[in-house]
Amino acid sequence: MDKLSCFKAYDIRGELDVELDEDVAYRVGRAFARSLNLTTVVVGGDARATSEALKMALAKGLQEEGCDVIDSGMVGTEEIYFATSHLKVDGGVEVTASHNPMNYNGMKLVREHSKPVSGDTGLRDIQLMAEQQPWLQETKNDKTPGQITQVSILDAYIEHLMTYINIENIKPLKLVVNSGNGAAGHVVDALEQAFRKLALPIEFIKVHHQPDATFPNGIPNPLLPENRADTTNAVKEYGADMGIAWDGDFDRCFLFDENGEFIEGYYIVGLLADAFLQKQPQAKIIYDPRLTWNTQEIVEQAGGDAIMSKTGHAFIKERMRKEDAVYGGEMSAHHYFRDFFYCDSGMIPWLLVAELLCVQDKPLSSMVAERIAKFPSSGEINSKLADPKAAIERVLDTYKADAKHIDMTDGIGVEFDEWRFNLRTSNTEPVVRLNVESRADVALMQSKTDDILKLLRQ
Repeated sequence: MDKLSCFKAYDIRGELDVELDEDVAYRVGRAFARSLNLTTVVVGGDARATSEALKMALAKGLQEEGCDVIDSGMVGTEEIYFATSHLKVDGGVEVTASHNPMNYNGMKLVREHSKPVSGDTGLRDIQLMAEQQPWLQETKNDKTPGQITQVSILDAYIEHLMTYINIENIKPLKLVVNSGNGAAGHVVDALEQAFRKLALPIEFIKVHHQPDATFPNGIPNPLLPENRADTTNAVKEYGADMGIAWDGDFDRCFLFDENGEFIEGYYIVGLLADAFLQKQPQAKIIYDPRLTWNTQEIVEQAGGDAIMSKTGHAFIKERMRKEDAVYGGEMSAHHYFRDFFYCDSGMIPWLLVAELLCVQDKPLSSMVAERIAKFPSSGEINSKLADPKAAIERVLDTYKADAKHIDMTDGIGVEFDEWRFNLRTSNTEPVVRLNVESRADVALMQSKTDDILKLLRQ
């Protein structure tokens, strides 16, 4: 039995022809259908060169288990989330490697009602079955092969997106939109048509708009500072109100203010939490443990209930369902919405912020400046370490005696009067991730960040 190393904590992802190929995709299809007893599954793929072939191999596996397949074409991950619930099917699979290098691909799986299938909710069972391939021991397959049909859900999805904004509020806006040659472009075009029909005065300046599997302008990952310049420059050149950039499967969006400055995802969480609480006071908001003070204060001041959850989409979605939270946000630019089946979307956040720009009638920079000054943060800093566990212990031993509070929700969260930090191992990469924030003291935040990095990297 061969071990499949492409199965990760939350999804399937691996190097092409080393960890993942069409045979593995076919086995995933069979194992997914069989382990969850699925009758209909919707599938889609991102703009990568290998996504179509992997998707068809996956579909073949599903069909051979008697499962009908709905092929929604080239789509982003959230379109599969939407399609799974909208079409009321048993599951969905997006073939994507998001922001991974060119020689990677992967899959994100959901079950009915767009619930995530990850490490502790069925992904390990699928892995085991894909490794064991029980169908090879069977003399004959009694199942009638499933049918495959092509269905576009784009119109229904756009209609749903438009429900998040009040069109009465929209004033003239100029937006730079950078799809990074990934899968987002067709949704931007469809939204542009919807705005035109309603005579909404929103103008798009499109950057790297066409899907291109060779990613001539770099892998679509705006978390990398070197991938931000094209959005920044376009905002400045066209005098835009805001810049928006997406990763490859556009389940995350990254925002730039009117000066082309990148805004850390942490402060967007606060902005969106506040926006939801203006409409629904006392609502519950879920946030992750990496950076917390800004979100906690905003939610408390607006009369909401701030609830901390372990980092990672599966944990956040589960907690949101349990609490019936209206919104959940991670500083990594994943934003989750109750009305979007508790799933993350890279389209809803910028629509909400665009509406906020019109309602508050002030530039984006001034909407976040006060919060950035009040709780300056380091942003996430990654360290590749030989022994992550020992390094984290070393940091904890140094700081625990003077700490006011230590939280173990995810890694270690260590709090003092004027500053705090969170240190955790990644679920997806062999790195340790550090986040530091302070109370209105940039120099303190920077010096503490330097001290901890020195300790970590000894």
